[in-house]
Order: sequence, then structure tokens, then C-alpha cells
Amino acid sequence: MESPSGKDTCLETVEDPGAAPYGNFIHYYTFNPPENRLSLIPSTLLEDVGFQPDTEEVLMLDVGCNSGDLSIALYKHVLQDQPPRNDSSKRIHLLGFDLDRDLILRAQNSNPFPKNIKFIPLDITSAESHTELTSYLKMFGRSRFDLCSCFAVTMWVHLNHGDAALLAFLTRLASICECLLLEAQPWKCYRSAARRLRKLGRSDFDHFKTLEIRGDMAAHAKEHLEKQCRMELVQSFGSTSWDRSLLLFKRR
Repeated sequence: MESPSGKDTCLETVEDPGAAPYGNFIHYYTFNPPENRLSLIPSTLLEDVGFQPDTEEVLMLDVGCNSGDLSIALYKHVLQDQPPRNDSSKRIHLLGFDLDRDLILRAQNSNPFPKNIKFIPLDITSAESHTELTSYLKMFGRSRFDLCSCFAVTMWVHLNHGDAALLAFLTRLASICECLLLEAQPWKCYRSAARRLRKLGRSDFDHFKTLEIRGDMAAHAKEHLEKQCRMELVQSFGSTSWDRSLLLFKRR
């Protein structure tokens, strides 16, 4: 299926996107630029959910940040609404992580805000992730991030680790943030990812054929977050040009 811009919403027709069974595409932001999401997100996002960057520190977390382009663009996006000549830039901190060390190295090398944005290699499904994230939060005397963004990561956790891992992943995110900005890939992208892997001569995803959580993936995520994680949907920012919903949840 193609987006209004003519690009396939699940990378099916992107020229040689490469084999990336964990979603770690090398040139991801060349075919899905940050503006595809940021055009839907108000620059007043932090204030809208009750944070005051002009008077307090705000901690942001970007899960599965790839090469960091969207992380940096999001940081600039929420900063632009701040009053001139204040210290907001010093009070907004963002931590981005990805399991691909090469992508993280690229993010680190191209980071224009090293004092406020940090990139680390990390697998959220590993036991070590709890220690790493807790350590970062402790530097600010916090137990949770104010805002966690998770763009197009759920499918890769689901395909590689199964139904239980997907739900555990959502629970984990909900436990470490006050607000969660979530973009879950629709089911059609699962099918495209599986076809792409087969076309490239790679083994199929271990769990694809046995997954029981199927269909409207955004609705499944919403149900779990609201019923099991004490979060509530406070706003939907609509769908991107790739036909993916951007949903904002907040801790009750």
C-alpha cells in the first residue's frame, strides 16, 4: 500500500532497504523523514501535558532511536515554543537508545546538543536495560521520564520475541514514564516485513506465524496500556503519511 506521497507505508517498494530484522535500517530517515511525525505533533506538547520547561527540568526518552535524526528533530521541535532568552534548552534532556551500535555511533557523531542529548546502545528487552535507564534517571533524582517516545518499534519486538514480550514491552515503557507517545505499526506492516525478509533469502521471523495478537495493533496497545498499566489515552494526533496513528498516553 502506498502513502499519499507515493511511498509504500511499510517499506515494501523502497529501493533496497536492506535486511533489518530488528528495524535497524541504515538509511531509515531518508525514506521516512522526521517531518512525517513532527508535522502532527504540536510544539507545545510538553506544556500541553503539564510540564514547564521554562522553570523545571524535563526528561525525554526515545526508544529505538536509530541514527538519532528524529530524536534531535523532536528535541528542537518542543524547544522552539519556549520563550526567547530563557534557559529551557538547559532544562530539557533527551536520552535516545537503539540496539544497533553502528547506528548509535552515527547518532553520537552527529549530535549537535551533546550536553542535553545522549545516545547509548541498549536493547530494551535485555535485563541490563533496567539498570541503564535507572542509572540515567538517578542522575536527575527521578524515577521516571516525563515523556517517552516510541516510534515504530512495537512490531519488531513482537515479531522477534512474541506476544508476551510485546505486552511486557508496553508494560515496561508505561512503568518508566509519565507520558508515552506511541506509534505502533499496523498489521499490514508485519506481513510486508515477513515478505521482505523472505525475498532477501533470510529466515522468517520466529514468531510471525504463531502470533495471536493481530489486527488493529494500535487498539491492542491502547487496551493493554489502559487496562493493565494505569495509563489513559489523552490525545490522538491522527495518522502519518504512512498511515500510522500517533497516540499520547498519560499516567493516571
